[in-house]
Amino acid sequence: MRPPTPLQSKTPFEISHEPLAGITTSRAGLSAVSRVLRAINLPGMCEANLALKKRNRGFVPGQVAESLVLLHAAGGDCQGDMEKLRQDSGLTKMLGYQVPSARCTGDFLALFHDEEIVRKAREAADAQGKLAILPEESNPLCGLRRVVNGTVTSISRMEKEPIGKATIDQDATIIQSHKRNARVAYEGTRGYQPMVAAWAEADLIVADEFRDGNVPAQMAPLNCAKAAFAALPPTVNELFFRGDSACHENDLIGWLRDEKRKDGPAGFIGFAVSARMSEDLAKSVKKVSDPTWKSFGADSDGTIRQWAELDFVPGEHSEKKDRLPLRYVGLRLVKPQGELFADANRYHYHAVITNREIDGGQLLNWHREKAGTIEHVHDEIKNGLGGGRMPSGNFGANAAWFRFACIAYNILSALRRFWPDETLRNAKAKRLRFEIFNVTGRFTRDSRKITLRIAASVEWIRQLLQFFGIFKLVTRATG
Repeated sequence: MRPPTPLQSKTPFEISHEPLAGITTSRAGLSAVSRVLRAINLPGMCEANLALKKRNRGFVPGQVAESLVLLHAAGGDCQGDMEKLRQDSGLTKMLGYQVPSARCTGDFLALFHDEEIVRKAREAADAQGKLAILPEESNPLCGLRRVVNGTVTSISRMEKEPIGKATIDQDATIIQSHKRNARVAYEGTRGYQPMVAAWAEADLIVADEFRDGNVPAQMAPLNCAKAAFAALPPTVNELFFRGDSACHENDLIGWLRDEKRKDGPAGFIGFAVSARMSEDLAKSVKKVSDPTWKSFGADSDGTIRQWAELDFVPGEHSEKKDRLPLRYVGLRLVKPQGELFADANRYHYHAVITNREIDGGQLLNWHREKAGTIEHVHDEIKNGLGGGRMPSGNFGANAAWFRFACIAYNILSALRRFWPDETLRNAKAKRLRFEIFNVTGRFTRDSRKITLRIAASVEWIRQLLQFFGIFKLVTRATG
C-alpha cells in the first residue's frame, strides 16, 4: 500500500493566473471606519475649515482627509502606501471614489506648510540667540485643529449619558526622523517632539502641538493646555489636569490655579504635576523623618510606595502674595531590605505639586494613572497608526500628517467604544485590523441596488449592522 504523503509536505492548491472576478476587497471592515467618519460629518467639517488652494485633480478636502484616516487605520505609515488602497477596487466602490495617489496626497499635505511663517520664526529666534522655536500654525493647520475639535464634540454627543468630567493628560513624545530639516532632540536622536493632550474619560485626543525635536517639553506647555480645554464640549462641568515635570512651568501652573483664567474655562481645575526636583525641594524631601512616610502601595517588583506632606514653599518670583502656597506631596520609593536600585540607593525621591486636598496616596495614584492614558496614546499614534513616520521635510506637512493621525485615533476610539463586542473596548489598532478591518467583501449589483457581501460569521455581520445603526448618516431625507 502506498504510504500517505504528509499533509504539510505540499501545497494542496494551484494559483490561477486570472484575478478573482467581481469587485472585491480584503478591507471590507474599513466600512466601519468610514461610517463613523461620515456620521460625525468629518468631510463637511473639512470643507468648512480647510481653506486650501483648489487643485484640478478632482478631490475635495473631505475626500483626501477620509483617505488619510483610512490609510492610518489600515496600517499604512507613509503616503506611498496610499497606492495600495488606490488599487483596491472594492474600496473604491465602498467610498464612491478612488482614493488619491501618493503624489496627490503629498501635494495636499504640502498645502499646510507656510515657509514664510517658519522663516520669520527662525529669524526672531536668531535675533534673541535661541535655537528652539515654536512657529505659529498656518491657516490650514488652524483649520485642521478646528476639525479635531469637531470630532471631539461630535463623538461625545454619541454618548447616552454625557460625560461631565474631563481629566486632561498632557505630555510630549519624541518621533525619530532622518529628514534633513529634523532637529536633534535631547535623547540625541534627530526628529520631532510633538505635544499631545488627551481627555482621559473619553479616550479622545483634544489637542496637539507639533514641534521640532530640539524644542524642550517644558517650553510653553500652556499653549497646548489652553487648546485642550477649549476643545471640550459644554456638557463637561468638572475639570482636572495631570502632567509630568515638563508641565511644572510658571505660566501653566499660574493659569491652572487662577479660577478667573484668561482664554480658558472659569472655575476650579484640579491638577497634579510632577515637580522638578530643585536643590531646595530635594532637601525638603530628604529631611522628612522615617515615621512620617506613609505606605500606600507596592510595585510588582516589591518596591514600596510611600508619601508624605512636604513643608516646602518655592521662592519663585511668579508666586503672588495673595495666593496660598501650593501643596507639595513627596513620594518615596523604597526597595525591600537588602535590595538597592541600579544607582546603589535604597530610596528614590519624587514630588508632586497640586491644588487638590485629598489623601496623599490617593493623589499619587490618581496622578500615576496618566501613564495608562497619554503614554498609551503616544504608543498608538507612533506604532499603531502612521504618526511615527514623517512623510516630508516640510514642518507644516508633517504637522498635518501627525494631526490626521490624531483624528484617526479619535475615530478608532469611537469605533471601540460603540462596537457591540465589548471585548474590543481596549483593543489597539493592530487588534482592530485583525478583528474588524481585514475582512473580505464582495460588491454585487441588482438593478439599482449595490450590496456588500462579507465573508464573516452571521454574528459578526449582525454586529456590523448594529454598529451602522448607531452611527446614522444625516441626509437630506433624515436631516
